[in-house]
Amino acid sequence: MQRARHGWIEVVAGVMFSGKSEELIRRVRRALIAGRRVQLFKSHLDDRYGGQFRISSHDGRQIDAEPVSNSVQVAENVHPGTQVVAVDEAQFLDDGICEVVDALADAGMRVIVAGTDMDFRGEPFGPMGLLLARAERIDKLTAICVLCGDPATRNQRLIDGEPAPAEGPTIQVGGAESYEARCRRCHKVPKPDRAQRELLLKRGEEGWEGI
Repeated sequence: MQRARHGWIEVVAGVMFSGKSEELIRRVRRALIAGRRVQLFKSHLDDRYGGQFRISSHDGRQIDAEPVSNSVQVAENVHPGTQVVAVDEAQFLDDGICEVVDALADAGMRVIVAGTDMDFRGEPFGPMGLLLARAERIDKLTAICVLCGDPATRNQRLIDGEPAPAEGPTIQVGGAESYEARCRRCHKVPKPDRAQRELLLKRGEEGWEGI
Protein backbone atom coordinates (compact mmCIF):
# COMPACT_ATOMS: atom_id res chain seq x y z
CA MET A 1 0.00 0.00 0.00
CA GLN A 2 1.57 3.27 -1.09
CA ARG A 3 1.56 6.40 1.00
CA ALA A 4 -0.50 9.27 -0.38
CA ARG A 5 1.42 11.75 -2.51
CA HIS A 6 0.21 14.66 -0.41
CA GLY A 7 -0.37 14.64 3.31
CA TRP A 8 -2.37 17.06 5.44
CA ILE A 9 -3.10 18.15 9.00
CA GLU A 10 -6.47 17.92 10.74
CA VAL A 11 -7.04 19.60 14.11
CA VAL A 12 -9.94 18.76 16.41
CA ALA A 13 -10.03 21.51 19.04
CA GLY A 14 -12.39 22.88 21.63
CA VAL A 15 -13.42 22.97 25.25
CA MET A 16 -13.19 20.02 27.64
CA PHE A 17 -16.14 17.59 27.56
CA SER A 18 -16.89 18.53 23.92
CA GLY A 19 -16.03 15.13 22.44
CA LYS A 20 -12.56 15.81 20.99
CA SER A 21 -11.09 12.45 21.96
CA GLU A 22 -14.25 10.69 20.85
CA GLU A 23 -13.93 12.31 17.42
CA LEU A 24 -10.23 11.40 17.25
CA ILE A 25 -11.06 7.79 18.08
CA ARG A 26 -13.79 7.78 15.40
CA ARG A 27 -11.38 8.98 12.71
CA VAL A 28 -8.69 6.52 13.77
CA ARG A 29 -11.10 3.59 13.68
CA ARG A 30 -12.30 4.57 10.22
CA ALA A 31 -8.69 4.73 9.04
CA LEU A 32 -8.06 1.26 10.48
CA ILE A 33 -11.17 -0.11 8.75
CA ALA A 34 -9.83 1.35 5.51
CA GLY A 35 -6.63 -0.64 5.99
CA ARG A 36 -4.37 2.28 6.82
CA ARG A 37 -1.32 1.88 9.04
CA VAL A 38 -1.99 4.09 12.03
CA GLN A 39 0.06 5.26 15.02
CA LEU A 40 -1.41 7.05 18.03
CA PHE A 41 0.44 9.23 20.50
CA LYS A 42 -0.71 10.83 23.74
CA SER A 43 0.98 13.16 26.21
CA HIS A 44 2.14 11.29 29.30
CA LEU A 45 0.78 14.18 31.42
CA ASP A 46 -2.79 13.02 30.94
CA ASP A 47 -3.19 10.29 33.54
CA ARG A 48 -6.88 10.80 34.27
CA TYR A 49 -7.68 7.20 33.34
CA GLY A 50 -5.62 5.28 35.85
CA GLY A 51 -2.22 5.89 34.25
CA GLN A 52 -3.17 3.78 31.24
CA PHE A 53 -1.71 5.18 28.07
CA ARG A 54 -4.84 5.14 26.02
CA ILE A 55 -6.85 7.76 24.21
CA SER A 56 -10.06 7.82 26.21
CA SER A 57 -13.28 9.70 25.65
CA HIS A 58 -15.53 10.77 28.52
CA ASP A 59 -18.15 8.27 27.33
CA GLY A 60 -15.78 5.36 28.01
CA ARG A 61 -14.40 4.61 24.55
CA GLN A 62 -10.70 3.74 24.52
CA ILE A 63 -7.93 2.89 22.11
CA ASP A 64 -4.26 2.21 22.90
CA ALA A 65 -1.73 5.02 22.37
CA GLU A 66 2.02 5.51 22.75
CA PRO A 67 2.97 7.90 25.61
CA VAL A 68 5.24 10.82 24.70
CA SER A 69 6.77 13.66 26.71
CA ASN A 70 7.67 16.00 23.86
CA SER A 71 7.59 16.57 20.12
CA VAL A 72 10.98 14.90 19.56
CA GLN A 73 9.61 11.61 20.84
CA VAL A 74 6.75 11.81 18.35
CA ALA A 75 9.19 12.39 15.47
CA GLU A 76 11.53 9.60 16.59
CA ASN A 77 8.81 6.98 17.02
CA VAL A 78 6.87 7.33 13.76
CA HIS A 79 7.50 4.19 11.69
CA PRO A 80 8.53 4.51 8.04
CA GLY A 81 5.41 2.70 6.83
CA THR A 82 2.92 4.70 8.88
CA GLN A 83 0.18 6.41 6.87
CA VAL A 84 -1.88 8.08 9.61
CA VAL A 85 -0.49 9.72 12.76
CA ALA A 86 -2.86 10.78 15.55
CA VAL A 87 -1.87 12.90 18.55
CA ASP A 88 -4.20 13.46 21.51
CA GLU A 89 -3.89 16.13 24.23
CA ALA A 90 -1.52 18.12 22.02
CA GLN A 91 -1.85 21.18 24.27
CA PHE A 92 0.55 19.51 26.71
CA LEU A 93 3.36 19.21 24.14
CA ASP A 94 5.98 21.81 23.22
CA ASP A 95 5.82 24.15 20.22
CA GLY A 96 8.12 21.80 18.30
CA ILE A 97 5.09 19.60 17.59
CA CYS A 98 4.15 22.14 14.89
CA GLU A 99 7.32 21.44 12.91
CA VAL A 100 6.93 17.70 13.48
CA VAL A 101 3.38 17.50 12.13
CA ASP A 102 4.37 19.75 9.21
CA ALA A 103 7.20 17.37 8.34
CA LEU A 104 4.93 14.33 8.61
CA ALA A 105 2.33 15.93 6.34
CA ASP A 106 5.05 16.91 3.86
CA ALA A 107 6.12 13.25 3.86
CA GLY A 108 2.63 12.27 2.72
CA MET A 109 1.00 11.33 6.01
CA ARG A 110 -2.43 12.24 7.29
CA VAL A 111 -1.94 13.86 10.70
CA ILE A 112 -4.86 14.13 13.14
CA VAL A 113 -4.31 16.31 16.21
CA ALA A 114 -6.75 16.78 19.08
CA GLY A 115 -6.40 19.20 21.97
CA THR A 116 -7.93 21.85 24.20
CA ASP A 117 -7.39 25.13 22.40
CA MET A 118 -7.73 27.47 25.42
CA ASP A 119 -6.53 27.20 29.00
CA PHE A 120 -8.73 27.98 32.01
CA ARG A 121 -8.02 31.70 31.58
CA GLY A 122 -9.39 31.70 28.04
CA GLU A 123 -5.95 32.10 26.46
CA PRO A 124 -4.30 29.92 23.76
CA PHE A 125 -3.13 26.65 25.30
CA GLY A 126 0.41 25.54 24.46
CA PRO A 127 1.00 24.97 20.72
CA MET A 128 -2.69 24.70 19.81
CA GLY A 129 -2.90 28.18 18.27
CA LEU A 130 0.03 27.44 15.96
CA LEU A 131 -1.41 24.04 15.03
CA LEU A 132 -4.75 25.61 14.14
CA ALA A 133 -2.96 28.08 11.86
CA ARG A 134 -1.14 25.30 9.99
CA ALA A 135 -4.00 22.83 9.57
CA GLU A 136 -5.81 22.12 6.32
CA ARG A 137 -8.92 21.07 8.23
CA ILE A 138 -10.19 22.44 11.54
CA ASP A 139 -13.13 21.27 13.63
CA LYS A 140 -13.83 23.27 16.78
CA LEU A 141 -16.23 21.49 19.10
CA THR A 142 -18.36 22.93 21.88
CA ALA A 143 -19.90 21.46 25.01
CA ILE A 144 -22.94 22.59 27.02
CA CYS A 145 -22.54 25.28 29.67
CA VAL A 146 -23.34 23.70 33.03
CA LEU A 147 -24.86 26.95 34.31
CA CYS A 148 -27.10 28.24 31.53
CA GLY A 149 -27.23 25.52 28.85
CA ASP A 150 -25.73 27.66 26.06
CA PRO A 151 -22.87 26.37 23.87
CA ALA A 152 -19.75 26.19 26.05
CA THR A 153 -16.42 27.43 24.68
CA ARG A 154 -14.46 27.95 27.93
CA ASN A 155 -12.89 25.68 30.55
CA GLN A 156 -13.84 26.69 34.09
CA ARG A 157 -11.27 25.50 36.62
CA LEU A 158 -12.66 24.98 40.13
CA ILE A 159 -11.10 24.92 43.59
CA ASP A 160 -13.49 23.68 46.28
CA GLY A 161 -16.33 24.41 43.88
CA GLU A 162 -15.30 28.02 43.23
CA PRO A 163 -13.60 29.56 40.13
CA ALA A 164 -9.81 29.27 40.31
CA PRO A 165 -7.81 32.54 40.24
CA ALA A 166 -5.77 33.56 37.22
CA GLU A 167 -2.48 33.07 39.10
CA GLY A 168 -2.90 29.28 39.15
CA PRO A 169 -0.63 27.07 36.99
CA THR A 170 -1.63 26.62 33.38
CA ILE A 171 -1.42 22.83 33.46
CA GLN A 172 -3.50 20.91 35.96
CA VAL A 173 -4.89 17.63 34.72
CA GLY A 174 -8.35 16.89 36.00
CA GLY A 175 -11.88 15.86 35.14
CA ALA A 176 -15.36 16.81 36.28
CA GLU A 177 -14.19 17.43 39.86
CA SER A 178 -11.77 20.17 38.73
CA TYR A 179 -13.32 21.59 35.57
CA GLU A 180 -16.64 22.59 34.08
CA ALA A 181 -17.58 23.60 30.55
CA ARG A 182 -18.98 27.13 30.46
CA CYS A 183 -20.01 29.75 27.92
CA ARG A 184 -18.26 33.11 27.60
CA ARG A 185 -20.80 34.84 29.88
CA CYS A 186 -20.60 32.28 32.69
CA HIS A 187 -16.83 31.80 32.58
CA LYS A 188 -15.07 33.46 35.54
CA VAL A 189 -11.36 33.99 36.25
CA PRO A 190 -11.14 36.09 39.42
CA LYS A 191 -8.01 38.03 40.26
CA PRO A 192 -7.02 37.45 43.91
CA ASP A 193 -6.38 40.27 46.33
CA ARG A 194 -2.95 40.75 47.91
CA ALA A 195 -3.57 38.32 50.79
CA GLN A 196 -4.81 35.60 48.45
CA ARG A 197 -1.83 36.17 46.14
CA GLU A 198 0.62 35.75 49.00
CA LEU A 199 -1.13 32.52 50.04
CA LEU A 200 -0.93 31.19 46.49
CA LEU A 201 2.79 31.98 46.31
CA LYS A 202 3.39 30.33 49.69
CA ARG A 203 1.55 27.19 48.62
CA GLY A 204 3.56 27.13 45.42
CA GLU A 205 6.85 27.32 47.34
CA GLU A 206 5.73 24.39 49.49
CA GLY A 207 4.91 22.29 46.45
CA TRP A 208 1.16 22.46 46.96
CA GLU A 209 -0.61 21.05 43.90
CA GLY A 210 -4.20 21.92 44.68
CA ILE A 211 -4.50 24.72 42.11
